[in-house]
Amino acid sequence: MKKVEIKNLINQYVKEYSERKEIESKWREPIVKFANANDEMFIKLKEIVSPTHALPEDFLDDAKTVIVYFLPFDESVVNSNLKGKYSSEEWAKAYIETNQLILNLNNHIKKKLSDLDYRSTIIPATHNFDEGSLISDWSHRHVGYIAGLGKFALNNMLITDKGCCGRIGSIVINLKIKPSQRVNNEYCLYKSKEICKKCVQRCVNNALKVDSFDSHKCYEILLYNDELHSDLELTDACGKCCVNLPCSFTNPVDEKVK
Repeated sequence: MKKVEIKNLINQYVKEYSERKEIESKWREPIVKFANANDEMFIKLKEIVSPTHALPEDFLDDAKTVIVYFLPFDESVVNSNLKGKYSSEEWAKAYIETNQLILNLNNHIKKKLSDLDYRSTIIPATHNFDEGSLISDWSHRHVGYIAGLGKFALNNMLITDKGCCGRIGSIVINLKIKPSQRVNNEYCLYKSKEICKKCVQRCVNNALKVDSFDSHKCYEILLYNDELHSDLELTDACGKCCVNLPCSFTNPVDEKVK
């Protein structure tokens, strides 16, 4: 299976998934990237993220490639979360439905590769972190950076060519695919030009600063949102620092999209 075939497989699955009657959320076309499972940057994540951060080989002993994809939320989902201190019901549902989409999509990829005698492994979309330190043993965002999906913003989200409003999924496979080129230029207006800082202004729990981030204060509001949407599944999500920004839907630094 070639790179273009995997991209088409993911794009088609997401498109058809959005059209299901029981699905309320909508997504724009995904961005799909590939990382060499032996990229030295994976080892560096043990320093950058956590000493316990996993390597691709921890999931699959003969790992060759990590597929990473960004599922950008539809504009209607993003715009629903503009007002108020707490996450909108649409945003909360999108969080739940996107996590399920990632699981289903990875299982779909796994089956297609298995039919071709290749192996892969499923990694949860979220909730694979230590509740004390709030640090993940597999950061989809950092893996996304390694694969060339985008660059980190001031709000700690990964800005892609389709912005930062969405979810990232990944799957480790033992099929060798040419890796995507890693991003060098900054996508964040503050990091590139020291302007904007709107994400800091939009943080509703004073967790995000220009020079610091209090993950526990952030998690506090996530848990409150879960209580607020108690009729839904676990919805420890917020998204206020991602919406109504120059980077919500696109890479604002890219001259081609100005």
